[in-house]
Order: sequence, then C-alpha cells, then structure tokens
Amino acid sequence: LLTGFLLQVGHEPLPPTIGRNVLGRKVLYLPGFFTYARHIVEVDGKRGLFRGLTPRLISSTLSTITRGSVKKAFPLEDMEHVSNKDDVKTSLRKVVKETSHEMMMQCVSRVVSHPLHVISMRCMVQFVGREVKYSGVFSAIGRIFKEEGILGFFVGLVPRILGDVIFLWCCNLLAHFINTYAVDDNFSQASVIRSYTKFVMGIAVSMLTYPFLLVGDLMAVNNCGLRAGLPPYAPAFTSWIHCWRYLSAQGQLFRGSSLLFRRAPMPAACFPID
Repeated sequence: LLTGFLLQVGHEPLPPTIGRNVLGRKVLYLPGFFTYARHIVEVDGKRGLFRGLTPRLISSTLSTITRGSVKKAFPLEDMEHVSNKDDVKTSLRKVVKETSHEMMMQCVSRVVSHPLHVISMRCMVQFVGREVKYSGVFSAIGRIFKEEGILGFFVGLVPRILGDVIFLWCCNLLAHFINTYAVDDNFSQASVIRSYTKFVMGIAVSMLTYPFLLVGDLMAVNNCGLRAGLPPYAPAFTSWIHCWRYLSAQGQLFRGSSLLFRRAPMPAACFPID
C-alpha cells in the first residue's frame, strides 16, 4: 500500500544499484518493491507499511456499499445472451447497456469514496517529510475542510473517473469484438477462451489508463502543505492537466507502474566499456 504510492510520488531514498540486462549490458536499477518495503520497516517499523490503511478500508467499504445501493435502485434489465455473429447488433447493444450501467455505478461509488481516498493518500505521503499533519480520519476531515473547503475532498477525482470510464469502455468493447470476430464458435475451447478475454483485456487496458490513476493520486497530495506535494518534489500544480503535462514532459507518466524491475536513467559514460 505505502510502498506503491511512494514510488508514484517519486520518493527515492535508496541509491540505484548496478546490474545487467538480458543482453549483458550494465544498467542502473532502482530498488524494487521488497527492498523499498524493508527500508520503510527500518525507518517506521512494520506499522509503517500500513500508513493510511484505516481511511483506505473505509473508502473501499463505502465504494462497495454504494455500488450495491445503486445496483438495487437502478437494476439492469436482463437481456438474452447472444454470441452468434448473426446477432452482432443485438450483442453490441447488450454490451453497451451493461457497460453504461457499470459506468454509472463506478462513477457514483468513486465520488462517494474519494474523500477517504484523499485522506489515505495524505496519511501515507507524510512518510516523506516525517510529518504528522494528518493523524486520524476525523481530524483529517476537519483540517481539509478548514484549509481547502469541500473541494479539498475531491482533488484528483476527475482523472480517476476518466480513467475508470475509459477502462470500462475499452475493456468491454475490445473483449466483445475479439469474442465476436476472432473466436470461432466451432472451436471446441471457444467458451473457455471467451471467459478469459475480458480478464486479459483488463490487464492490457489498465496499463494504458495508469497515467490517469497516477495523476489523480498525485493531485490528492499536491500543494496540501506536505513536503512531498511541494517543490522540489513537485510543482504546485494548478490543475490535473498541468500535472499530466509536467509528467509527460519528464517522461514520468508511468512512474510507479513497475514494482520489481525499475530501471533508472543512466548516462552513456557512467560505466567503462568492457
């Protein structure tokens, strides 16, 4: 939880190490997830790994409850299962209807749970500057309301919702078209392949929408009075688009997406030629 977010923020307290890639060339590797986790334990103890866990759990609970409530209030009408190419229009209409319903549930649950997500992010990022500004859920709510008003609870919400929407539509439509046009009904394992298509598409699309997640999380802690949200760690962004452009210019839109094999930029003259 904490380790992954600190990688997103770009906090690198440990020096890179020299290693070799598959071609045998020397490269610099930044510490991986487990090395980073050991560093957190050394600094904060094992409890340090669970910074921000309480508001995160409350956020997840609110999200689950909200999705269930929206689903009951706006039930999706059952549609006949269609898989034949002769019924492509009906099948596509079914996918669009289901995705629209899923999108509505996701957006509402995201709005409801986001304030606790913001608190969780700020509790975690205090590790960087050793601050204690956000020490509990209720005190954090009062502080954010006093310093930033209602809007302070929803910083970073827009890119996260955009990422959710793009993920749902791309994942569901790609899975539909692959199952319809690429998987032959006469193939004996067609049903098995179709059952995994959406899962595989989810993994692929999640990588493409990762920048929205990163920008949303960074905006949640930006310019909130904590060291990790201020220069030199990051500019005081005026909007999430400003944050996106800054990360894009730095080539950091996928920062923190890899937890194990993290290559660091290395000048050509760093190592002597073997």
